Amino acid sequence: MNVNFEKIDQVNATLTISFVEEDYKNDVKKQLAELGQRRPLKGFRPGHVPASLLERNFGPQVRSEVIDRKVSHALTEYIVNNHVPVLGEPMLDKDTKVDLNTEKEFSFKFELGLAPEFDVTVDKSVKVPYYNIEVSQEMIDRQNETLRKRYGKQVPGEVAAEDSMLRGSLVELDAEGNEKADGIKAERTVISPQYLKDEEQKAKFVGAKVGDVVVFNPGKATGGNENEMAAMLNVDKEQAAVESDFSMKVDEILVNQDAELNQEFFDNVLGKGQAATEEEYLSKLKDMLAAQLKNDSNYRFTLDVEKVLRDQVGELEMPDEFLKRFLASRNEELDAEKVEEQYPTTKKHLQWQLIKDKVAKALSVKVEVEDKMRLARYFAAQQFAQYGMSNLPDDVIDNYAHKLLEDARSSNDIEERAFDDKLFAAIKQAVTLEEKAVTVDEFNQLFAEQ
Repeated sequence: MNVNFEKIDQVNATLTISFVEEDYKNDVKKQLAELGQRRPLKGFRPGHVPASLLERNFGPQVRSEVIDRKVSHALTEYIVNNHVPVLGEPMLDKDTKVDLNTEKEFSFKFELGLAPEFDVTVDKSVKVPYYNIEVSQEMIDRQNETLRKRYGKQVPGEVAAEDSMLRGSLVELDAEGNEKADGIKAERTVISPQYLKDEEQKAKFVGAKVGDVVVFNPGKATGGNENEMAAMLNVDKEQAAVESDFSMKVDEILVNQDAELNQEFFDNVLGKGQAATEEEYLSKLKDMLAAQLKNDSNYRFTLDVEKVLRDQVGELEMPDEFLKRFLASRNEELDAEKVEEQYPTTKKHLQWQLIKDKVAKALSVKVEVEDKMRLARYFAAQQFAQYGMSNLPDDVIDNYAHKLLEDARSSNDIEERAFDDKLFAAIKQAVTLEEKAVTVDEFNQLFAEQ
């Protein structure tokens, strides 16, 4: 067997693998003999099928399998042993033709796309802006108000607000505004004005008092959604397509009462025992907001790092035509026009990935098992928090984190995120940060200016 690597230019090459019969005939004989043991032909005992008969029946198929394995092994071995920086995957040259039935010597020519050679510096000589977002009193007050509403409760009230719940009985009305004979009636219906889709209908409930009668149109209030109308009128969906007005006698109003600033509230928000006084709670709340804003600062840092390093490296030469063919080969739905349309984005992403990989190697960044588990636990806790479930026991978080890592797709996403987190943390330590204090508005303006 002969393997020949030929570099066409800095980012394109070919790899040709050639075989003569001596390279594969013994493997073919061995596999045919094993086949005779496993799948004996009619009239012959296992292991006693003549070699000529095995060759006639299975020779081309076995020869194809043997050569395919040898080609794949030789290709991989050469690339790995010689550290060839391949982009995508090798593609068989379109001019390679092989006839296993008539030929005994074969040659397979592969096209290779190569990663460009470049240098990148990540040390204290490299300066990157880092924006520290200030936590304002307005932000603390707004977050405190949001949390008090979230952990508040509903209590009986006399006047309905937009977020109140009104209970009462519904009666269908005729064109004159009187109770309709054989019309729909619904007892103990619940309506919350904030969920009504029509502002005029919503306004009829806001300000209503216990004992009031509100006349409204369910069709307009629900935007004609028959499922919502059926639930409101307590009827089947088929009966819900009505255009009549209804009256609702308000029997009960439940209003939202903000949570009191007490120990129960502090524990719900921060975790048990984290704050004992309002002063401690507000201080912790400020720290929470600062941590959230730090995530925003770090995200902005990743964008600025990318700009600084791209500017330093310059435009990387890529095997454009090879990569376009590779993209088309991986997705039959991509025609030439779509490949041309998508390639600039793919190229930009690939160039940045090459830069990141080079920096990761220079800074010895590697993702360990504990990195993935730590991030999986974070994602698990975040998902539970979306449903209002916070401060869950560790074993619940751990179990869900393990499930995330068992799923191939989510595990891959977690590994990519863990890599980026460790990489940018390492870059942050390696470069010189040009720190700037900014308000939220000033920070947001940075994105508007891009």
